[in-house]
Amino acid sequence: MTGHPFYRSVKWRKCRAAYYAYRHGLCERCGSVGEIVHHKIYLTRYNINDPNVTLSFDNLELVCRKCHGSEHGAVVTTQGYHFTADGDLVYSPPYKGEKHGKHGP
Repeated sequence: MTGHPFYRSVKWRKCRAAYYAYRHGLCERCGSVGEIVHHKIYLTRYNINDPNVTLSFDNLELVCRKCHGSEHGAVVTTQGYHFTADGDLVYSPPYKGEKHGKHGP
C-alpha cells in the first residue's frame, strides 16, 4: 500500500501533520526525532477506505526511521541507508518537511 494515492491525499497530509504536532515531533518508541506517522494496523485494500483505520489518531504512531525499520524488519545504518524486505540497500533521506517516503510526513 506504500504507493497508494491515499498517501498523497489532502486528508492524509492534514491528519499526518496534526498527529506530528500532537506528538511534538518525537518518536513514541525511543524519544528521538520522529519522522514517520505509522499506521499500527497496516493499511490494506480492505481497510484503505475506512477513516477509523486510516485517519484515526488511535491507529497512528510517530516513529523515527530506525524504529519504523525495526517494525518492518529493516536494518538502518547510521548513514541513512537501510535494507528493504527484498534485501536492496536504499537511502532514506531525513525528514525535511512536506516530502516523505512511504508512510508519513
